[in-house]
Amino acid sequence: MTYYVYMLKSINNNKPNKSYVGYTSNLSERINKHNNNKGAKSTRGYKWVLIYKRYFKDKSKAMSYEYKLKKNRKKRAILLDKWK
Repeated sequence: MTYYVYMLKSINNNKPNKSYVGYTSNLSERINKHNNNKGAKSTRGYKWVLIYKRYFKDKSKAMSYEYKLKKNRKKRAILLDKWK
């Protein structure tokens, strides 16, 4: 099975730099859930656009990278700045 670690950016005007990092095996379905208020609790009430994704063949490697990206505020800020 394949997995993706992804980063979303809020497209709402009131919080333009809000971001979310997650992992999934079905990227398009997961983004649809986030945009339809059925995703993670912190993503509800916002509309999202995909700004970063990375492919993994192993779930544990995807989960490990997701954790690292969530904690790395500097890299997240760089990714957000690229999509202004």
